[in-house]
Amino acid sequence: MDDTEEALAPAVREILDSARTRPGGDERLSVEPRSLPDAFERAESDGRVPILAEVKPTSPTTDRTNDGDPVALAKAMVDGGAAALSVLTEPDHFGGSIDNLERIRAAVDVPVLRKDFILREEQLDLVESDVVLLIVRFLDDKTLSALIAAAEDRGFQALVEVHTKAELEQAIDAGASIIGVNNRDLARLEVDLATFESIAPRAPEDVLLIAESGISTPTDVRRMVDAGADGLLVGTAIMDGDPRENTQQLVDATHVESADQVTESVDRSGETDGHGATQSKAREPETETYDTETQS
Repeated sequence: MDDTEEALAPAVREILDSARTRPGGDERLSVEPRSLPDAFERAESDGRVPILAEVKPTSPTTDRTNDGDPVALAKAMVDGGAAALSVLTEPDHFGGSIDNLERIRAAVDVPVLRKDFILREEQLDLVESDVVLLIVRFLDDKTLSALIAAAEDRGFQALVEVHTKAELEQAIDAGASIIGVNNRDLARLEVDLATFESIAPRAPEDVLLIAESGISTPTDVRRMVDAGADGLLVGTAIMDGDPRENTQQLVDATHVESADQVTESVDRSGETDGHGATQSKAREPETETYDTETQS
C-alpha cells in the first residue's frame, strides 16, 4: 500500500471494512483453471480484441442496477465475443455473490475472474474461479507476495491490480505475471485513461497487461490497445444496454472498415491480420490527444 487508508474515497474505505469481516472458506481449494493468456491469444488469432467482460449488477460509482439473470448476461457477453468474464462476488456494494460466480462458471467455457477484495489467504477458498483479483493498494509487500503464491499453489491465476508506477514495481517484485492497470484513482474515484498510457511502457514484455476502468467506446479500446494493452476489462459500458451487442462492438473495435483504410495499413506495414486490420501495439507513450471518458 502506498497511501494511508484515510486517503481512500469513503466508499472504498467502506468496501475495505466490509472485506475485513467476510470469512474465508472452510477447506483449501484446488483449481484446474482455464488459461487467461490462452484465451486472449485465441481472441487475437480470431481478430477480436481480448475483452474481459464484467457481470456487475451495480457499483458505488454508478446509480444503475441491473437485475437481469447473471447467467443470461454472461452468456450474452460470450456470444458477443468476450475472451473471458469478470464476476463480482462482493455482496455489499456491488451486488455480487458466490452463487453468481458458480452458476456463471458452470455455464460458460471461458476463463472467469473472481472480482472481490481479497485480504487474507483463507478468502481464496470461498469459491473456485480461474483468476482472482489482488489489489496492490490494499496489501503490503509481504502479504501481496504471500497471496500470489497462495493463489498459484491452489491453481488460480492472479490478476494483480495497480494504479501507479510504484505499485507496478511492487507487483513485479512480488512475482505477478498478469497485471491490471486501473485507470480509476481509488482516492478520488476519478478516471483517466492516461494512467494506463503512463504505466504501460514500464511493464515487462512477458507480463500480460490489462487495462481497467473508463473504457466505454471503440475509440477507448483502440487507445488502450495502441498503448500496449493485451486485454481490457470492461463493465459498465457492456452492462448498460444489450450486453451482446455492446461486447461485440468493443471486440471489433480495431477492425478497419473501409478499403481505403486497409490499403493505407498495407502500405505502412506490408500486411494485415487477415481481418482487414493491423494488430500492431507497443508499450510506448502515445502523442495523440483523446477525450477522457469517466465510465467504468
